[in-house]
Amino acid sequence: MTLRLPDAHGSLRTYEPRSEPLAFTPGADLSSRTVLAAAHVVADPFADVTPDSPAAIDWDATLAFRRHLWSHGLGVAEAMDTAQRGMGLDWAGAAELIRRSAAEAKAVGGRVACGVGTDQITSGGLAEVRAAYEEQLALVEASGARPILMASRALTAAARGPEDYLEVYGHLLRQSAEPVILHWLGPMFDPALAGYWGSADLDAATRTLLDVIAAHPGKVDGVKVSLLDAGREIDLRRRLPEGVRCYTGDDFHYPELIAGDDQGFSHALLGIFDPLGPLAAQAVRVLDTGDGTGFRALLDPTVALSRHLFQAPTRFYKTGVVLLAWLAGHQTHFTMVGGLQSARSLPHLARAYELADGLGLFPDPKRAEERMRTLLAMYGVTQ
Repeated sequence: MTLRLPDAHGSLRTYEPRSEPLAFTPGADLSSRTVLAAAHVVADPFADVTPDSPAAIDWDATLAFRRHLWSHGLGVAEAMDTAQRGMGLDWAGAAELIRRSAAEAKAVGGRVACGVGTDQITSGGLAEVRAAYEEQLALVEASGARPILMASRALTAAARGPEDYLEVYGHLLRQSAEPVILHWLGPMFDPALAGYWGSADLDAATRTLLDVIAAHPGKVDGVKVSLLDAGREIDLRRRLPEGVRCYTGDDFHYPELIAGDDQGFSHALLGIFDPLGPLAAQAVRVLDTGDGTGFRALLDPTVALSRHLFQAPTRFYKTGVVLLAWLAGHQTHFTMVGGLQSARSLPHLARAYELADGLGLFPDPKRAEERMRTLLAMYGVTQ
């Protein structure tokens, strides 16, 4: 059987789907790297909502997907970008997601870290930003999860310079009960975060971030870096104090960054590890044995898919992630909160299917083919 898939030029090409998936076996936690997958939420397809409505979430399917990731030894980064935060999922929905996910993690022995932001406000001064952060930090700490202090749109708008970032983050770190993960998200993921850490000069911004960490020893577990710049990430991780981890958020260069060099390596907090979960876990288990070559042999072929999903405008990468979750059988529909299933074109989605199928990511390739055939038919592509 073949499929006719549209390409970027408006033509149809013939693709022969894979007949057998790769075999992935669930296993224990990974040992050589800390690996967190930024897991997506599953929308409720039967809810009568609009893109302006509060998100309607299918909690059973959402938590089942987290159990899937945990079963392979991955941790979950909850209420982060892939959860559509700031793009359909409001703070009330994120708070419920954090509570449910943290409770599920305790029940099954999974690891979870949760995003702490300021998205319950859209504007305000530094006092309002601090209060918003504090509210979310308190909820995450009460849930028992590790906090991830996310980059804040409101702080970007309110801050007058690096000193305001030092003040706000210092205030939060002094009161945090446990070490937190700091989050540096570049404007390719969210244009409203341009100039974060008080400067559009990335060298100056890096110095401010390092100043925050140095001023609060023992309060920072690590830094998640999502700038899609491998060289800058390597430079930053070499300058981090001993004991502070670098978590790569670079969905373009993650194999080389996780593998590392003779001066260190990055851990991982990645959106691409949502669809790659079992394969990524298998690769890191190979790395756990000291086999860096085998690790790269497994993970390098996935970069083409990741670069495709995260191509500009990068903030819409979640659409491809959710498509692949549907095709893989982790949910029964291709619907997203905020209506973001429409954020990518049919040629983009078709290429995502082709790349994922070629990697053997679909547990049931026949089901994936049938679902892709259904999607193509909805767009008017006859087979």
